[in-house]
Amino acid sequence: MNAAQYPFGKIHYFFRKADHARWQRLQSKQHILRSQLGFTSTPSSRPKVCQGCSHYHGVAYGYRQDTRTVLVCGLHPYGWQDGDHCPDWCGKP
Repeated sequence: MNAAQYPFGKIHYFFRKADHARWQRLQSKQHILRSQLGFTSTPSSRPKVCQGCSHYHGVAYGYRQDTRTVLVCGLHPYGWQDGDHCPDWCGKP
């Protein structure tokens, strides 16, 4: 198809490109908002046993608040439950 048959091809391309960029920005914003559901901004959400540990991860996974799971660390996914001192605690280098 040449320019004589379809004179507005380039302009339609730019409109589609702008529309896709707008859609991508919206999807990115929605992803950020979904990932922040259930988070608290207080630093006290970290367990006392994990204070200063380099293994601490603390990110919540899941899209719905009722099914979110916090991964505390790679060694103890739900946090250390047996007392005040974790045997795998490692200070930050």
